[in-house]
Amino acid sequence: MKRVIYPGTFDPVTNGHIDVIKRAISLFDEVVVTVAINPSKTALFSVSERLEMLKECLKEFDTVKVDTFDGLIVDHAKALNAIGIIRGLRAVSDFEYEFQMALMNRKLDDNLRTIFLMPHEKYTYLNSTIVRNLSQFEGDVSDFVPPIVVKKLLEKAKHLEKNGIKKTQEVKEDF
Repeated sequence: MKRVIYPGTFDPVTNGHIDVIKRAISLFDEVVVTVAINPSKTALFSVSERLEMLKECLKEFDTVKVDTFDGLIVDHAKALNAIGIIRGLRAVSDFEYEFQMALMNRKLDDNLRTIFLMPHEKYTYLNSTIVRNLSQFEGDVSDFVPPIVVKKLLEKAKHLEKNGIKKTQEVKEDF
């Protein structure tokens, strides 16, 4: 079985992420979408909220699993017997960072491959940060994220407002 992992913070999952996952599904037997814990990022959604959104968005795909991991992604790939790591490339600007990560992962595990997939061109400008920022200022994000994410973003905005957190304040992950 050819299993790959697609790691990311998915804060939140976007239509661009979903597009990359669909492309990976057509190439591999199983795709494990992994919510990676990144200590250098402040998340809007908790890990459990991100898992919930991903599971809802991907429930129609029998060959997709959703999980989480805190640590080196190469260790997680080994534990899952994955043959590769999927990475999305939207633009040339993504390539340098992703290339460095791919080389480091290869150094850590020479048998693990990095597979770069490009989303449809209509998603090349899209990322989670843009979605969070647009949503924070009450912009319509429905063209950029699945319906469950729109709902969760609206709920999060109400929660923040109710608790007196200003739109421009950083949000901690644990609420």
